[in-house]
Formats: sequence, structure tokens, C-alpha cells
Amino acid sequence: MFEKILIANRGEIACRVIRSARALGYRTVAVFSEADADAPHVAMADEAVAIGPSAPSESYLRIDKLIAAAKKTGAGAIHPGYGFLSENAAFAQACQDNGLVFIGPPAEAITLMGNKAVAKARMTAAGVPVSPGYLGQEQGEAHLLAEAARIGFPLLVKAVAGGGGRGIRVLQHAAELPTAIASARREAQSAFGDGSLMLEKMIVNGRHIEIQVFADAHGNAVYLGERDCTAQRRRQKVIEEAPSPILTPALRERMGKDAVAVALAVGYRGAGTVEFMLDQEMQHYFLEMNTRMQVEHPVTEMITGYDLVEWQIRVAAGLPLPVTQEQIRYSGHAIEARLYAEDPYTDFAPQTGEIVWWQPERAKAHAGVRIDDGIRSGSVVSPYYDAMVAKIIAHGSDRADAIRRLTAALEDAPLLGLPNNGRFLRDLVNHEDFKHARMTTTLLDTWSANGEALLKRPVAPDETWCTAAAILAAGEQGMGARADSVAAFDIKLDSDGLQRSLRVTPLPDGLISVSSNQENHQLQILSLEEGSLRYVWDGVIKKIPALRKKSGTDDVLYLVVRAAVFSFTEASPFPAANAGQDARRVRAPVAGVVTQISVQVGDAVSAGQPLACVEAMKMEMWLTAKADGTVKAISAKPGEQVKAKDLLMELETGE
Repeated sequence: MFEKILIANRGEIACRVIRSARALGYRTVAVFSEADADAPHVAMADEAVAIGPSAPSESYLRIDKLIAAAKKTGAGAIHPGYGFLSENAAFAQACQDNGLVFIGPPAEAITLMGNKAVAKARMTAAGVPVSPGYLGQEQGEAHLLAEAARIGFPLLVKAVAGGGGRGIRVLQHAAELPTAIASARREAQSAFGDGSLMLEKMIVNGRHIEIQVFADAHGNAVYLGERDCTAQRRRQKVIEEAPSPILTPALRERMGKDAVAVALAVGYRGAGTVEFMLDQEMQHYFLEMNTRMQVEHPVTEMITGYDLVEWQIRVAAGLPLPVTQEQIRYSGHAIEARLYAEDPYTDFAPQTGEIVWWQPERAKAHAGVRIDDGIRSGSVVSPYYDAMVAKIIAHGSDRADAIRRLTAALEDAPLLGLPNNGRFLRDLVNHEDFKHARMTTTLLDTWSANGEALLKRPVAPDETWCTAAAILAAGEQGMGARADSVAAFDIKLDSDGLQRSLRVTPLPDGLISVSSNQENHQLQILSLEEGSLRYVWDGVIKKIPALRKKSGTDDVLYLVVRAAVFSFTEASPFPAANAGQDARRVRAPVAGVVTQISVQVGDAVSAGQPLACVEAMKMEMWLTAKADGTVKAISAKPGEQVKAKDLLMELETGE
């Protein structure tokens, strides 16, 4: 038995586990890296232990440090969360060898299911349908090329280890295979310590359906319905929902029984997820089993009413499952949106920096809304970890109800300070293809390639420009602080790379006239408090999320319109020091790790040619030449950690 639990993770999942453990009366221990010293999960736990530098390989992936932290604090059990070591058999075994309870499946089950190729071979033997592919141990490029020709295109190159969409490449033609093999192998080796690959026939226009299973140590196993995770980009889930909008009760039962059979076949215990692909003929094929709690588990909790982390802890303590399969019921519909620190309008580039404001309480007040996060105002998003910072979940009586509530929650819980995908999520769940269940696992990638309107950066409406001008022109003390002799004045504003000049004129009774694009508008600012603006526009009193904050010498005004965040500053009369792009210098777009340099000093390069690759937050970003030229100097090397805007390479060009 145990009375104290160490959570071997960070961020929102660490906070999530702490809440359930505390509700059961357990004491909790957090661990943290240097980058997470001030993180919310550290403050939430009863105790916390520093485990090393920011890089995961020196902290959250160090089994020895985690075991030592548990012993030091007297924790009798370790919950791995998801990611990091959650599916590491050596970690589960180390817990057992040191007399600690691993709140997860046995090491043997992790080993069996952790290798996707081995798992698929075992499922084939057990009669569970799997998609065609290559699962062999011969990893030479020539052999993989031959197997790819046998399977046919399109196909997937996949890492046999790990998860989270890493080490996966989609191929349409044979010519892409050598590059895809090298890239997937490099990413898999970096993320999981295993560069082994497999090939899998791609199911065109398929849907990704997963079944939540649970097993105890008494021979009981159940499934708790399915989750539809089809809305993905680059094999990374974006929106998850339960139940699936397309499954019939009969198909749900068949897939559920297959999933339970998978768990029982490997002696499973605890929470697990069996993932399937569903083709256009409604045939399902086994993909893999994730031997851990999934990021999207809240939607299952919302429709069943069960706390799955509580179940994990009780099963780990030796108790039987609290219900039988016949007792499980489902209620309504739930949808989860993953809030990422990334810019969806620049090819989903990851973002780092300080969170200026995050106050989701207004959204949480909505009926059926739940927000799981591990951030707060002032938190710093670093390049070392996953870009997901929060999850917004909405439950309704039906799917339309859930979409409506999720939309309102996304609009009322904006994250200010760095680009994120909040508005993109809001637009996605309201897109006709999503609302009518026409999504496929590749549709978002198709949209990216074809310039879908959903992926075009929102532009602030005229009303928002005028409101910003009225507020910033008034100064910090408000319009009444200006001299009565000031009849009108001009102000030039910057917002997201755009610049406009507006004329502001104070009027009697607190009204303000703003001239923009040869049109005059009247408005009134009623109040601007931290997080909320009330104003009158065209006779209508409006309230939107807003924040005014000093940032260095800048006076920054954030206004939020339907989940789109617009920041306004008064334009400087001087050009920015870094205005324009210098084709002679190649700089890191974000802080990350240089994974590849594809040229040498003296090489001639042409515009558009790949030069170097930087990896940050699960994403590889290739930097290309902006003009023809010659490589003059290289100041970075593969494996090196770099900061945003660090100089990586210099070119001699004709400019």
C-alpha cells in the first residue's frame, strides 16, 4: 500500500493527477527541471524535488533521478502521466525493483505493446484486423524501398517506438522515401532512443478511432466507449470527441470487444487505449496500443462520469474495477480542443515566450466546460517541451450543444502574450466539414497545402482599430486627463505587422469620434479593467476580453474578437532595427536543437534550397536560402542547443 504519490511529469497532466490524488486523500510529490522551477504543478503538490537541467534527457527522462526523488520523499507510488517515461518498460521495472508501485501497466505489457511492429504481429496472430505493411527487423534503406514498392503508395513510415505523432512521415511517391526514412529515423532516435522503422499502407480518407480500455489485477477488463481523433495535422491530434459522430452501436461494440481482447492478450492492467483506423467501408484496423493515459481522456470522463485517474490509482492499489461492462452508460457528447503555443497562420510554427495573461475562470463558469492547464499569467513557454499548454473541454446534451459551448469557452479564455491556436480551434469546430463529420486524418494537411481560408490570419475589423485608437490616444489616465483645448489629434497604430493612421476627437458626454478610412465612427469607452473591456459601439454596449500592459517602453493593448487576439501599440516614428529579412544571415526561428546542417562552407546554394533544420516542441523546421549565393560561414553544428534568432550560417549573396 502507498500513501504518497510522485508524479513523474509536468504541465497540465501533472496538475490533473495531483487533483485526483488529493481528492482520494493521497499526498503528492512534484518533480521539476530548471525551466519549471516556478511552474504551477510545483506549487500544487505537497512536496517538490528538483531533478536537473531543462533538457528532458537530463531531467524528466532520468529514471535514476525520479527513483531517488521518490525515495527521498517517501513516496510509495509513481504516476508517469503521458509522454516522457509513461510507456517505458525499463522505468516500470525500475519502480518494481525499488519497491515502488508504478501506476500503469506491467513492464511486460509495455514491452509487448511498446514496439508497434511487434504489437501488430501479435494482433495478427490473435485475429484482430491490421492494415498491410512491413514489420520486419531488416532496416536497410534498400530493403525498405523494396518493401514500400510491394505495399504500394500512399504509405506511412513510422517509428516502431513511442507515440505522440513523432517519427511518422506520409509518402505519396517512391522518390520521397529516402528523405522520409532519414528524417523519421533521426526524430525517432532523438525522441525515443530507438530509430527502428516500419511501413504501413495508408488508409486514404480514413478516420482515427480509439477505444478506452481498463483492466485490473483480478481478471476484469472493460471498454468505456470510443474517442474520435480524426482532426489531426501532421499526425498530431488537434480535436478529440466522444462518442464518434459516425459509429453505430453495433460497430462500437465490435471495436470495444476487439480492444478488450487486445488488453487481455497481453495481461494488461490499468488504463490503456487501443487505436484503430476506420476506412470508408467502415472496416477497422488495429494501429497500436498506447499503454498509458491519453491526452484526450477528459472527453471519456465527461460522457461516463468516471474519474479515470482515480481508477488508475485504485487499480494500482490492488482494488478491482468499480463497474462491470453492463453497468457503463454514456451521456451526451464531449469535445476537447488542444491549445498549443504555435502560430497556425505560419505553418503551425511553435512559439516560446512569456504568457502575459491567462485567466480561464470566465470560461470555466459555463455549464459543461472544463479546462485542464498547467500554466498561469507569467509562465514561460520554453522550447524544451511539448507546445500544448492547455485543454478546453465542453460537454453537451448532443454534439451541436458541445460545439456551441466549446466555441464560447474558446472565446472567453484567450491566452495573451504569444501566438497560439485559440482562434484556429474556434474556427475549426465551426467549419462545415467538422460540423457534418466530414473530417479525415489528412484533411487539415490538405487545407494547409491548398490555402484554406481557415488558415489565413484573421484581420482586425474596423471597429477594433477604432476602439484601440480611442483607448491608446487617451493615454493611461483616460480621455478626461487631456486639456480641453485639444480638439483632435492623429495616432498611428501597429497591429500584427499592419499599420494605420486614425484621427481621434473627444466629444461631449464621454463620446469619442474616430476617423478611419474616410469614415467617422462614434464610440464610448465605459471601462477597461484587467481582462475585460466594456464600450459602446453604434448604440450597443459590448464586452470583450482585453488587457492593457506595459512591455518595456511599449504600451500594449490586447483586444480579443471571437478568440482572435489582436495586439496594438502606438507606432514608432523610427524603423525597427530588424526590419526586413537579411538574405545573408540564417537565424534560428525559435529556441531549439539544430538537428541537421545540409551544406558546407564554400557550397553554392540557390534560393529555396534547404540549409539547416532546427527542432523545437516536436516539430522540425527547415531553414532555406532566401537568395542565390555561397556559404561563407557556419556557426552551429548538429546537436547544438540554440536560442531564437541565434546566427546559424552566413551567405555571400548578390544583395
